[in-house]
Amino acid sequence: MADGVTVSSSVWRHYECMKAVRFSMSEYQQDDTDSTSSSDARKPEARGQEKKCSWASYMTNSPTMIVMMGLPARGKTYMSKKLTRYLNWIVFNLGVYRRDAVKAYKSYDFFRHDNKEAMKIRKQCALVALEDVKMYLNEGGQIAVFDATNTTRERRDLIINFVHENSFKVFFVESVCDDPEVIAANILEVKVSSPDYPEAHRERVMDDFLKRIECYQVTYQPLDPEEYDKDLSFIKVMNVGRRFLVNRVQDYIQSKIVYYLMNIHVHSHSIYLCRHGESEHNVQGRIGGDSELSPRGRQFARVLREFVEEHKLSDLKVWTSQLRRTIQTAEELGVPYEQWKILNEIDAGVCEEMTYEMIQNTLPEEFALRDQDKYHYRYPGGESYQDLVQRLEPVIMELERQGNVLVVCHQAVMRCLLAYFLDKSAGCKVEMFHLNVEAVNTHRERPMQGKVKRESAPQLLRRNSYTPLSSHDQDSVCEGINFDYSDELNNCFHF
Repeated sequence: MADGVTVSSSVWRHYECMKAVRFSMSEYQQDDTDSTSSSDARKPEARGQEKKCSWASYMTNSPTMIVMMGLPARGKTYMSKKLTRYLNWIVFNLGVYRRDAVKAYKSYDFFRHDNKEAMKIRKQCALVALEDVKMYLNEGGQIAVFDATNTTRERRDLIINFVHENSFKVFFVESVCDDPEVIAANILEVKVSSPDYPEAHRERVMDDFLKRIECYQVTYQPLDPEEYDKDLSFIKVMNVGRRFLVNRVQDYIQSKIVYYLMNIHVHSHSIYLCRHGESEHNVQGRIGGDSELSPRGRQFARVLREFVEEHKLSDLKVWTSQLRRTIQTAEELGVPYEQWKILNEIDAGVCEEMTYEMIQNTLPEEFALRDQDKYHYRYPGGESYQDLVQRLEPVIMELERQGNVLVVCHQAVMRCLLAYFLDKSAGCKVEMFHLNVEAVNTHRERPMQGKVKRESAPQLLRRNSYTPLSSHDQDSVCEGINFDYSDELNNCFHF
């Protein structure tokens, strides 16, 4: 099994961003409701030649602006922040700009289309947010998410002109929902705690917010794939993922957005991550292999069953790798389980079933290379953590779309899953359960100056990286999550 590592959420970053955005759970589903409305609704005429996107003039790697749109309480901010976690982009939420400009929110009257003073404030907030988007993307950012209602063609044309002037790409994500139960649940779960309603009564919040939605419905102009918006790239997400409409996907990043949005759901569910019980190779200090559980490992599996029974986890799916130590841990549960090959431990190649001392003595150069860049280092004939992250993406997608799941996995696999789910922008609540079963410590302390003494080795170049790193990335890629794995064999993590 792999030794200790510090893994940050940036290992999931597919594109370089200047900043990471962090959100608390209270912010996670607060839908923005600010968009310029217009009483002069245009007739649905087709876009003229001057309005068509000049896709051919864009560079392949031009920065992309993701534009959320839809009526309030449709889960736009929820989706935008899930996307942010997935690829570590930055979100510009127009509601934040509006609340900064108008400190005291009074009522739904602020969102009436005939409130000219409020209309002026909201448009100015949008322009300020767009300038921030421009600054961010021009300074090296690759993806920006513009989170607002954007329900009128006037507002969307303003955005389209903005991206054309700055040679950005644009992709719209429209959330459509006509299920009153879903809308009411979203208002009660999210809007009651919104900064717009401090210390407000639940019934008053519901009444005011429903009136706010009515203000937007007066001028709401959905995307029209047949005529007016046929040349735009977008996805419509209908009734929280029951149906989708995808139009003119232009590039890889847009296809990734579609892929991700078609795999998530907004219903709450629990994910339990559990490392397998102690194995015979753990006791011997050997990494990898396919050994069976030790006696203490079998004891851990029995205690895990008691934990599952005690918590009455209904409709729980159990996933394991195809290695014996996870299968034997799950078999004690007495429930059906699924085996996933992609959940197997990181492949140590020629170093499989060796101890760290053996690796240092027989392959000193490899040992030193791994210490210098653990995330990108690939075992000869094996994998790197970067390889493992890419291998695990289908599991991430399935965990996003499933109900309650218990994943019995391995040390390196668990680190990568935790790096994804523990990102603060995810807004996940994490609980750790100690099952109090003795186990060996498989953690090897990360070599740092002044902490771990080791025979000096020459500085060696990083090897086997898929993509080159900037100096900034080299400094930051391994900052973030650091766990004490002395207790890891005894722990379950709950999200």
